[in-house]
Amino acid sequence: MFNWNEETSAAQESILQRPAIAISTDIKSATQAILEQVKSDGDEALIKLAKKFDNVSDLDLLVTSDEINQAELLLSTQLKTAIDSAYKNILAFHEIQQPKDIMLETVPGVLCELKYQAIESVGIYVPGGSAPLPSSVLMQGVLAQLSGAKTVVLATPVKNENKLNPAILYAAKLCGITKILKSGGAGAIAALAFGTNSIPKVNKIFGPGNAFVTMAKQLVSQQVPGLAIDMPAGPSEVLIIADQRANPDFVAADLLSQAEHGADSQVVLVSNCEQTIKKTKIALSEQLKTLSRAETAMAALENSAFILVNSITQAFEVSAIYGPEHLILQLGDCEEYLPLVKNAGSVFVGDYSPESAGDYASGTNHVLPTYGYSKVCSSLNLLDFYRTYTVQTITKQGLIDLSPAILPIAEAEGLDAHARAVSIRLEQGES
Repeated sequence: MFNWNEETSAAQESILQRPAIAISTDIKSATQAILEQVKSDGDEALIKLAKKFDNVSDLDLLVTSDEINQAELLLSTQLKTAIDSAYKNILAFHEIQQPKDIMLETVPGVLCELKYQAIESVGIYVPGGSAPLPSSVLMQGVLAQLSGAKTVVLATPVKNENKLNPAILYAAKLCGITKILKSGGAGAIAALAFGTNSIPKVNKIFGPGNAFVTMAKQLVSQQVPGLAIDMPAGPSEVLIIADQRANPDFVAADLLSQAEHGADSQVVLVSNCEQTIKKTKIALSEQLKTLSRAETAMAALENSAFILVNSITQAFEVSAIYGPEHLILQLGDCEEYLPLVKNAGSVFVGDYSPESAGDYASGTNHVLPTYGYSKVCSSLNLLDFYRTYTVQTITKQGLIDLSPAILPIAEAEGLDAHARAVSIRLEQGES
């Protein structure tokens, strides 16, 4: 346990350090080699990479419409109903985020507009890993669907076979996604960025992934003009603020729900009650015994911190310094403290708001900024699938009236042609 007020500022900074992201020169060079291979050989390269990394031979790169349509027949009623419910909630919450164009006449005869336009072509990456992730399909696919993007490509790997999990396909069908690429890793990112015979080039790539996927996204965003990515990605993390009446079993369960993501995940508990911290540690030990991914969770706990503060107000100050991906509040009166929330990707309020709800079905998005980027980045939302542009329409009299605000500035900046573009209109208008 770390007593925040008994340590130096250097020690405080150290306890909140994230595990270093392993982005070695080897990862960068290996990723670059894959990008070049796919850029050069297209579909053929993807097939070779699937055989090399995923043990898949004779790969059909694209899922057929029959496979997509038959997927729901392969699901249990319970799972299908769960996916339907999650889709409905995610759709409802993001549908109300639809942007509206704005228009303002700044001065008489000068009309300015801000317009929203869907990004025309987007790529959605869903990691394969050790389990299918239909929730990741929904969190990205619903937004693409609502934006009205003309082209949506979903990329996800297959493992040791030529078929994708039906839960992935059913979630994609709900989101109206028909082009699904059975390819993962840096190769899939390259296909989305450069295009192949089977896969159209996209304008923006979304989705989490391992170090190679993250590196590939960063590299292609630098190499392909006009290509964007969603946000920087790092290991998953949670910070919990708990008081003396918090349930240590709930706190421990929430900490472990993040710790099981990966050995490089980080979980942090901040409390003004020493007994809450001690009881949570006991609960962690007990619950670890029941987890299938206990070894992973234990490794993550090595990166974690249990911090004792003087007050709940100070706990929020610590949280703001850290900038967590997920912030969970297990407090007696959460509403009172909500104005103190700063630099958090998503906030879970009260004893019965586990992070798992946001991961799957409450309606909010689980694609969140990590590694402290919540200080400057937002959770994935519908506007990420749009671009904005402005329009101005100016009458002759409007330009006359506006010119005193244009000509002196243009002349002060030494941009004669800028000034001339206005004055020539005024001069000809007088004749």
